[in-house]
Amino acid sequence: MEEFLSYIARTNLFNFIIFAGIIGFLVKKLNVSSKMETAVHEVEKSINESETAKSDSEEKLGSIKESMNHLSEEVDSILEQSEENAKLVGVKILEDAGTSLAQIQQNTQAAIENNKITLKNDLLRRASLASVEVAKSHIIDELEKNPDLHKKLIDESIEAIDGVEI
Repeated sequence: MEEFLSYIARTNLFNFIIFAGIIGFLVKKLNVSSKMETAVHEVEKSINESETAKSDSEEKLGSIKESMNHLSEEVDSILEQSEENAKLVGVKILEDAGTSLAQIQQNTQAAIENNKITLKNDLLRRASLASVEVAKSHIIDELEKNPDLHKKLIDESIEAIDGVEI
């Protein structure tokens, strides 16, 4: 039996050596250690990138928090500036309205004066026409009543013409 055990032990040893050789061959052929190192480096690189991203995110968060702390002050400042601008615009609008009103009043006064002059001239023209008509009517009535007056006026006109020297 000893021989049998020795045979099994040798067979097991032989099988172990073959198995170890196959494993060694596969490890070398597949380059497992290099792949393991590459995987470890990739994980380390990923961890480093994650830490950098975390640090950047924390900085951005701090900056945003700082901005949020000053946000109400900025809003108040913007509101104050808007109120000042609105007041300035309001004053400018009032000034422009005052200037426009003064110009309209001046133009209206000038138009009134022009209308007065036009009406005065129209009244004078009408009065002159009426006076001429009244005088004409009066002369015609006098000439019809006194025919000798007609002859006397004609004679005076002829004498006036004769007295003119050229």
